[in-house]
Amino acid sequence: MAVEESTILVVDDEADVTDLYATWLEDSYDVRRAYEGREALGMLDDEVDVVLLDRRMPGLSGDEVLAELRNRELHSRVVMVTAVKPDYDIIDMGFDDYLVKPVSKDDLYTTVSGMLTRVEYDAKMQEYFSLASKKAVLETEKDEDELHRNEQYQELQAEVEQLRESVDDSRDDLESHDDFVGAFRDLD
Repeated sequence: MAVEESTILVVDDEADVTDLYATWLEDSYDVRRAYEGREALGMLDDEVDVVLLDRRMPGLSGDEVLAELRNRELHSRVVMVTAVKPDYDIIDMGFDDYLVKPVSKDDLYTTVSGMLTRVEYDAKMQEYFSLASKKAVLETEKDEDELHRNEQYQELQAEVEQLRESVDDSRDDLESHDDFVGAFRDLD
């Protein structure tokens, strides 16, 4: 397992479903498996990038797991993977995507990949905005000649430009309007 490998948590009370999804993904990701809601909460930490979460489980439901995840202010992307047909109650839920079972391997993999693109985009955007703000403050406070001579400013300027290109590349990777909107969900 590579250090930079993304971590996926698969949560479903049907062990066969959990194991199937995990098997589909484990060649590309570090996959954790939980077979009920309380177990999932015990596995949730800052390392988990994407949670694939069944909605109806005995004991602690997927809706309750999702609410607790958001209360903990974890930045994991959450995909509800469930047999429950969506209704208007989903409007106020804090998930990032919703798949109705049965789900194919390709659909699951594409969805996880899209969620990881959002995670990467969010982090790059945060860093870009932070550095661009610092650059703007310096440009307001210092004269152009002084900035041109300052090595730290030159490095900052190069870093901002590099991040701008990286953000543009990541934005191009977002496949749909929903992905683009989702990438900004946590920026508020």
